[in-house]
Amino acid sequence: MKQGKVTLVQGSVVEEQLQLSLLELCQACCIGEDHVKVWVLEGVLQPVGETPEHWRFGGESLRRARLALSLSRDLELNPPGVALALDLLDEIAELRARLQRIGGA
Repeated sequence: MKQGKVTLVQGSVVEEQLQLSLLELCQACCIGEDHVKVWVLEGVLQPVGETPEHWRFGGESLRRARLALSLSRDLELNPPGVALALDLLDEIAELRARLQRIGGA
């Protein structure tokens, strides 16, 4: 068996470094501010800042907002349903990661 050389590559995911305003998030997802405000109330999104004018959303919020929009449109879920579905998807991802760490799959 041939032994290969391991090269470490360091980088950063651009989305993690994003800081979007409410307007920028709405534009990135092609949705209205009311959608985002409801998702914040339901816990789908967790912005930094006290008021909508001061909210800042990171890359994870952009991913979650796009997924929330997809769940809302494709499955016709209401905001509480979107929040529940995202919580369950997060839990599944966490369990899969834990299983991988212990060598299960």
